[in-house]
Amino acid sequence: MPKGQEILKGKVAVVTGSTSGIGLGIARALAAEGADIMLNGFGDPAEIEAIRADLAGEFGGRVAYNGADLSKPAETKGLIEAATNELGRVDVLVNNAGIQFVAPVEEFPDDKWELVVAINLSACFYAIKAALPQMKSRNWGRIVNIASAHGLTASRDKAAYVSAKHGLVGLTKVVALETAETGVTCNAICPGWVLTPLVQKQIDALAAREGLSNAEAGRKLLSERQPSKQFVTPEQLGQLAVFMCSDGAAELRGAAVNMDGGWCAQ
Repeated sequence: MPKGQEILKGKVAVVTGSTSGIGLGIARALAAEGADIMLNGFGDPAEIEAIRADLAGEFGGRVAYNGADLSKPAETKGLIEAATNELGRVDVLVNNAGIQFVAPVEEFPDDKWELVVAINLSACFYAIKAALPQMKSRNWGRIVNIASAHGLTASRDKAAYVSAKHGLVGLTKVVALETAETGVTCNAICPGWVLTPLVQKQIDALAAREGLSNAEAGRKLLSERQPSKQFVTPEQLGQLAVFMCSDGAAELRGAAVNMDGGWCAQ
């Protein structure tokens, strides 16, 4: 990816859940615009170090990593503190980390409900709460919450995920209103199906359940919801996040922008 105009030169971005998938795509897009990056997520330490080194080498900025467990409020706050200590500041916060669990309401395990809500919603609150004071003190900041088409509509068997993502859209609006007279903005991106490890698990499960090939299962999943019948890409979401961080989006406040191949247009 060639370097852009470096609209984020001198800025520091924290991207949660950025060791793969959407988060990594967004981290790459922000790094291409000159931002220093704090990566976060789980994975093999050697693979994460390779990702960190590759980002730093390709784009020339500083890239750090923090393995905070976002199901724990203290570690979420610690992630913002670590980014501030290691990289000097936090200007951009992308709340991307998410997990999924599927079951009917009456069979939904209590611990899975708590975990999905903790990572998909509560962690976003704690990260925003930790980062906002310094953004307001500099009168500039960009908070981008990665919600979901499921933050705008619903599906069966996804009570925790849909509830958390709807909650994240609501949190986005509240933060946008509270920062409306400042240079800090807060918006949400609501992706449809993106071919990430999380979605690949759902494709694999559908293939196994219905005796389909992986490709057939992918097409079936798309055809149920996404009229374009094309997966959204992490690169596309990265470019949307870059726009939300630009001066052109200075008055985009409290928006939930769906990039979903027409899913929510139905």
